[in-house]
Amino acid sequence: MKKLIVFAFIGLLAQLIDGALGMAYGVTSTSLLLAFSISPAVASASVHLAEVVTTAASGASHIRFGNVDKKTVYQLIIPGSIGAFLGATFLSNIPGDLAKPYISLFLLGLGAYVLIRFLFNFRPSEEKKGLDLSKKQAIPLGLIAGFADATGGGGWGPIATPVLLSRKGMSARKVVGTVDTSEFAIAVSATLGFFISLGWEQVNWLWVGALMIGGIIAAPIAAWLVQKIHAQLMGVLVGGFIILVNARNLLTSWIDQAALYPYVYAAIIIIWIAAIVYTVSKIGGFKKTKKVKVNSIAD
Repeated sequence: MKKLIVFAFIGLLAQLIDGALGMAYGVTSTSLLLAFSISPAVASASVHLAEVVTTAASGASHIRFGNVDKKTVYQLIIPGSIGAFLGATFLSNIPGDLAKPYISLFLLGLGAYVLIRFLFNFRPSEEKKGLDLSKKQAIPLGLIAGFADATGGGGWGPIATPVLLSRKGMSARKVVGTVDTSEFAIAVSATLGFFISLGWEQVNWLWVGALMIGGIIAAPIAAWLVQKIHAQLMGVLVGGFIILVNARNLLTSWIDQAALYPYVYAAIIIIWIAAIVYTVSKIGGFKKTKKVKVNSIAD
């Protein structure tokens, strides 16, 4: 029962972050599940199964509010689904102990990317009308982002969104909505790959249910939170948190000197606090002072 409460809290925390930033449900959930010694394949399978529900709700909302470029969604979902299925199959067929440190390293890299992006490259975006994404661009983007998402438990948004934001033709609002909507197909495909490779019996349905319940509870809170906390500050908080969690997984897997762990944690926390202080001073406080469309990263 205690573990179910913890997993519900993980789902709640991940959805709070995702709802406030438009990213990081998968990365945050998987990072925390790995910290509880759950194998990478089972952790990613559980997160993707929960995401089938959360991404469906998110996509429906974005479509209703006109935040989706349907042409781009159609271009991304086929290569993305193929990449996710291949990633799930690959992860399911390698030993969990072997995969865990490398998945943590990948997630730590995503955390560092999020931290640096929000710390140094955060700016209001311009409203644009549409995005002309060619097949030569959509296919490799979908394949790579889908594969990374399935193997790492998260990565569709952090990879796909910056690429789309870097191109002219679509507002940040539509980029986030488009990536979130297309992620439903990625979650379904990855889940199918895990079920075929691992079997249904490997998934703990109570864990998945707890993740879903936590996410459902967090959704309205996140909607309120996004109005109160500046998105740039939230991005720095999330990036540092992901780095800290996955640094622990890497240390315990690769370095057999427990006496060094506190010093590494202290160094990360000091740098994280410095980044938070810098961000607060830059934006002038913790609250979101004005409504702007921001270059958020979708998960």
